Amino acid sequence: MWEPDIEVTTLLGKIISTIIGGEVGSEDLIFHCTDGTKFHLYHDQDCCESVNIEDICGDINDLIGNPILQAEESTSTENPEGVKSGDQNSFKWTFYKFATDKGYITIRWYGVSNGCYSESVDFSEITSL
Repeated sequence: MWEPDIEVTTLLGKIISTIIGGEVGSEDLIFHCTDGTKFHLYHDQDCCESVNIEDICGDINDLIGNPILQAEESTSTENPEGVKSGDQNSFKWTFYKFATDKGYITIRWYGVSNGCYSESVDFSEITSL
């Protein structure tokens, strides 16, 4: 069970012990923290849309074992440099930026739809599995 969407800044100061998922092309990843909390970064897939992890810049394992010093989300409806417009009726890029003393990573999500569906990424606390 998930709590309603919360701000990704909730991770500030937390120490991640395990990350499940998060491969390029996937729709979710789960952060397990040393204090027992778990957080889900995901998209609930629906018809006529797709939202996936497009790229991870940096080593995601740098987030494990040290306090999270930066946790922020930003979005854009402009294509990043080098990305060509294709069959994009409606799209959104979502960027999650995290940092610890070990390193800095950016997880880039790409959402595309026919314009009638969500292209957003959700961040929620998992209260039970």
